Amino acid sequence: MSELIPLLDKIKHCDHCAEHLPLGPRPVVSASSSARILIIGQAPGTKVHASGIPWDDASGKRLREWLQTPNEVFYDSRNIAIMPMGFCYPGKGKSGDLPPRPECAPQWHAKLLQHMPDIELTLLIGQYSQQYYLKSSGDTAGDFLKRHKTLTERVRNWRDAPTGFIPLPHPSPRNQIWLKKNAWFEADVVPFIRSEVQRLLQPESD
Repeated sequence: MSELIPLLDKIKHCDHCAEHLPLGPRPVVSASSSARILIIGQAPGTKVHASGIPWDDASGKRLREWLQTPNEVFYDSRNIAIMPMGFCYPGKGKSGDLPPRPECAPQWHAKLLQHMPDIELTLLIGQYSQQYYLKSSGDTAGDFLKRHKTLTERVRNWRDAPTGFIPLPHPSPRNQIWLKKNAWFEADVVPFIRSEVQRLLQPESD
């Protein structure tokens, strides 16, 4: 943890892509060397940018319902790390927020992961994290991405995903139609991730 703290401080003061950020840089990330669960989403919205608290919005409320974790558990970085694809609010696009800044994940993700050796479950929320972590490279992850090209296909075939990864849809209210059309998600996938999260939140026996 001692080496992770200065890294997090360095990230907090990052202005690598400041010229592209309409509200300026305010990196939002939460990590601990003891975390066993990692959530990789997209990028903060305006509410999260204002508060500095990850998933501090309607999407976060639904995500915590999916995981069945109260705020004090969800925000305990000793158990759950939160590392979005872009740490800062990217700005508004034609239909919703812009994609995460492409500079962020290559700049910081691998460095953070080096200090989180106990991660057993990584939730890949939305297409950007799935494309980045399940990229086509000829390995098992790449094969999964090649076989399941759409987010719906990846989420539906979550059991075939590489060990330790579960692809999920974004919990945004904008996805309400998707959730209604794909009722199997909350019937089959949500109970599994709840059970996995609860298992990993239990103290390890000596």
